[in-house]
Amino acid sequence: MKVLIAKRLALLPFVALAVATIVFFVLRIVPGNAADVLAQQATYGQKQQIIKSLGLNQSVLEQYWLFLKGFVHLNFGSSFYSGDSVAYLLGQTLPVTIELAVAAVVVMVLIGVTTGILAAAFRDTWIDSGSRLLATFFFSMPWFALGILLILLFGVKLKWLPTYGRLPATVNYQPKTNFILIDAVLEDRYDLIWPWIQHLILPALTVGLTTAGFVTRITRAAFVETMSEDFVRTARMKGMRERRVFWRHIFRNASLPIVTIVGLQFGALLGGAVISEVVFAYPGVGRLMVNAIFQRDYPVVQGAALVIAFLYILVNTLTDISYLYLDPRLRRA
Repeated sequence: MKVLIAKRLALLPFVALAVATIVFFVLRIVPGNAADVLAQQATYGQKQQIIKSLGLNQSVLEQYWLFLKGFVHLNFGSSFYSGDSVAYLLGQTLPVTIELAVAAVVVMVLIGVTTGILAAAFRDTWIDSGSRLLATFFFSMPWFALGILLILLFGVKLKWLPTYGRLPATVNYQPKTNFILIDAVLEDRYDLIWPWIQHLILPALTVGLTTAGFVTRITRAAFVETMSEDFVRTARMKGMRERRVFWRHIFRNASLPIVTIVGLQFGALLGGAVISEVVFAYPGVGRLMVNAIFQRDYPVVQGAALVIAFLYILVNTLTDISYLYLDPRLRRA
């Protein structure tokens, strides 16, 4: 098993490089470049000077070679616009996206698994039908549509929650790690936590609810199948308490496909986080990447896409590893 885990982890940099390469060439296929955006009012000579200063006068292969050297040394260059290094920009925005993704996972698991278990426990009743109907509704709804709906309901109509940003503009926050919970402890700034949670609720619900619907259906199917297995009936015939049957036999065996689908859905969460960050003006990697795409800021787009891809690959690898620990049959294979 250790050899298998080592092989999975060893593949991470190669898959990340493949993703970064695809992003690199797609960006250069798209018409226009950063110089076109920067030099809208410039003369021809000034535009050529900008192109040269950005290194865009080199051939695509020369640019790719420089990109590969930077990739090996984990140096992704600097923004064409701000001049800040891509590493610095990602350091400022990545914690924000991780916070949002973790919050969305919590929403997805709590709602998806709970409704799935209820639907399985009360199979063929109104609870089962209602749970599946809600699951289909949220799973079918686009992220941006749900985000706008939540803004109108909880932000505009009820005025319960803020609809944009990560913290109120009146809050003075100088980040150290840019993880608000960690900084709140390090700096003794517990006044940051509640405003941050208020701003996090709507983006997390937007991403979590749309993926919770799929988890509900998978959870229901897994529990219904497991509850009909012979070993469950045997445990009940032996007089085992229902609570023990549920936790020791049903939940443990039904959790295997749920763990897998939660890990796979992390990719959807990252995609939803990109849209949610734009809709709610949440200052994460997704919003950074979208702005950089419009500006043709190649280094920032490449770095942001690489980070998102790496997170997705890493989580799926960890999911595969956890599956090995949960299912002894795979360890013997």
